[in-house]
Amino acid sequence: MVGPARPQFVLFGSSIVEFSYSDQGWGAILANLYARKADIILRGYAGWNSRRALQNLDKIFPKDATDQTSLVIVYFGGNDSMHPHPSGLSPHVPLQEYIENMRKIVIHLKSLSKKTRIIFLSSPPINEVQMHETLSDLLGPLKRTNEACRIYSEACLELCREMNVKAIDLWSALQQRHDWLDVCFTDGIHLSNEGSKIVAKEILKVLGEADWEPSLHWNSMPIEFAEDSLYEPISADENTPIDVSN
Repeated sequence: MVGPARPQFVLFGSSIVEFSYSDQGWGAILANLYARKADIILRGYAGWNSRRALQNLDKIFPKDATDQTSLVIVYFGGNDSMHPHPSGLSPHVPLQEYIENMRKIVIHLKSLSKKTRIIFLSSPPINEVQMHETLSDLLGPLKRTNEACRIYSEACLELCREMNVKAIDLWSALQQRHDWLDVCFTDGIHLSNEGSKIVAKEILKVLGEADWEPSLHWNSMPIEFAEDSLYEPISADENTPIDVSN
């Protein structure tokens, strides 16, 4: 542990989270914006589903920790939504179990601290053609469809409305860009820099609009050692890392 202590933002999820520092991903964008303001902590596990996440929740977010995180951004659903394999060797989780797993994750995270804030990311869309071209050798007969992603995305969003948790509809957000199929993915599933810009922009929108005290938006948080006159933070108008005007 190094000091001074800063607010901690934990990114928790599967490969969309684990790879969020690659290719100028959304995790890297947040880490850059929150430099000298908050520590962005990566807890991403490629291949995990909501069942695996629930099994390890106490290890990753122990209730008896001295300092609890200020924000947890959670993403599970893409692997859960994969079609079941006859062998049973698949990350697929039935929809109702997925909902209950996510409900239990919410309950646990809310119990950490009264000041622990939560944002859920729903399943983003996929480019099925690109996925089959780039990942067919890896995925084999396992099926993943954009329609299944939509169903699990809507289930996640409905649960968050029910439990009063902030949520981001990534399935819709990415598809608002007219050329999303061409630019948002590296392999049909995982996000490119262009896809990550959309994710980061949506997260910052939620943080800016939330009535949380203290605010967790990067432009509202104090700068560590702000008396250092050599440091000149960028303004919101100069926030080019999340420009998604294209």
